[in-house]
Amino acid sequence: MDTEEMQRQLQALTDRAEITDLMDRYLRSLDDGVLDEEWARAFHTEDVTAEMPIGTVHGRDALLAHVRRGMALFDRTVHLGTNTVIELDGARATARGAQLSTHVLADGSGSVFISAGHADTELVRTADGWRISASALRVVWTQGSPPRLPDDFAPAAAAAAAPAPAAAAAAAPAPAPAA
Repeated sequence: MDTEEMQRQLQALTDRAEITDLMDRYLRSLDDGVLDEEWARAFHTEDVTAEMPIGTVHGRDALLAHVRRGMALFDRTVHLGTNTVIELDGARATARGAQLSTHVLADGSGSVFISAGHADTELVRTADGWRISASALRVVWTQGSPPRLPDDFAPAAAAAAAPAPAAAAAAAPAPAPAA
């Protein structure tokens, strides 16, 4: 193996480790609850798009507001990610992993809502390190009842107004907060 090939392999290993760390820190940060502008910059590009079961948001500021509002529906959460497969393409990457999210509702009932599915993520290498440029959470199953969303929960209202593709509508579980 020549030096150039060794450098390519080392860069690939470094990129995978940095992306894995970013994804793990992101899920952990949702449970820690410190959701501020610094949080948004640490994980997302300015033009990020995030597709969730309760709607799609565009832009880092919109995502921050949406995540804050969604997480306020829960007293406590635990987000787990595993089996992540990372594909590298220079300064871009994709990651697909399984996600299990447990939520204790903030309505005082102590009820638990669990969702499981797949997280598809697009990332770009920036001057500050890897950042999420797009993400989509595809819920495969749920257990328990999700919290009632306020009528003015904008992404949910927009998603409810948009017609869903027939195949997706038939296979999709009821909308559930995915934080």
